Amino acid sequence: MTRQMRRRAADAARIMNAAVEQSLLLPAGALAGLIWANAAARSYDRFAAALRFVVNDVGMVFFFALAAKEVVEAAAPGGALSSARRAAVPIMAALGGMAAPAAIYLAYAHGTGHPALARGWAIPCATDIAFSYLAAQFVFGSRHPAIPFLLLLAIADDAFGLVILAGFYTTGELRPGELLGLLAAAMLLAAWLRRRAVLTFWPYVAGAGTLSWLALWRGGIHPALALVPIVPFLPHAKRDPGLFAAAPAGAHDTLSQLEHWWKVPVELILFAFGLVNAGVAIDSAGPGTTAVLAAVLIGKPVGIAGFTLLARGVGLHLPAGLGWRDIVVTGCAAAIGFTVALFFATAAFPPGPILAQAKTGALLSVAGAPMAVIAAAALRVGRFDRRRART
Repeated sequence: MTRQMRRRAADAARIMNAAVEQSLLLPAGALAGLIWANAAARSYDRFAAALRFVVNDVGMVFFFALAAKEVVEAAAPGGALSSARRAAVPIMAALGGMAAPAAIYLAYAHGTGHPALARGWAIPCATDIAFSYLAAQFVFGSRHPAIPFLLLLAIADDAFGLVILAGFYTTGELRPGELLGLLAAAMLLAAWLRRRAVLTFWPYVAGAGTLSWLALWRGGIHPALALVPIVPFLPHAKRDPGLFAAAPAGAHDTLSQLEHWWKVPVELILFAFGLVNAGVAIDSAGPGTTAVLAAVLIGKPVGIAGFTLLARGVGLHLPAGLGWRDIVVTGCAAAIGFTVALFFATAAFPPGPILAQAKTGALLSVAGAPMAVIAAAALRVGRFDRRRART
């Protein structure tokens, strides 16, 4: 290999690493899907239909596994959500950030005579952790107390979202016997592997994970959640590496191995997810789009601020250095639904105009980012706080 080829390979590796670290592959896939769907709709529809099951029902298993990993680590002793005192306010804020958007969405669906939209009530409840974090970091900087508050809120949002997906968006006829029988076998196998001190994650994924996937698929629950009940059994180090902080390179516990191995493949899966799910016609906006956008852009900041006020009313305290203006801007950043909102849309509606409208709303929820910047400028917080700029 010539020096020029090695330099080009190194440049390509740096670009790929930057895309992975900044979660850019998902929007790249979504953009590619949008362009393809509007340039050649028939070929795109055939392509997406052929891959949707593999991507949504199999590939996304590992996306939700990494989300569950964050919840497990945060809830473990010493984790960010292990202390009731620290976790109470962001958990309340997360509940408000889900309840208010759902209420606004349902009010719009029924109040405007579109009851068929009602099944998508959970779409605006979602918060895309990566994009919301990037928006908040731009507004506040990396050391502002709003950043850990947003991440704690996002972890709680993830946990509640997994419950909603399992409980409200079934994929077919519920078969409780098959669900409980196979799931019990999966969890017993995972427990046995842990008891035997199996420290590689593959037996948990290939053995217990496959049984769990079959349990959910046969039982009528979305199989993308297959590893969620298995991840808690994976041995992990007794440490708290930080909110959404990558496991140290030298960490060899099973949960860290899972993260190290699947981090890049999950980003590629998200590229494929965006490609096969985000392809909607530019003119597909409709009542479903308005419902999602109104619910998420209004409901997230209102719900997060309102439930935080409720938390204060019952005697809880905001983290030091975090004020009400910061909470409002954080709520705006949390309005970016994108990944999970798009997934909820595909789980809520069959292919058709309503799904296309809901997907468009999920994609346009990235408007939460400029809304956060505008709100920060108007309220003079973060980078727009002149007092902070002088210190």
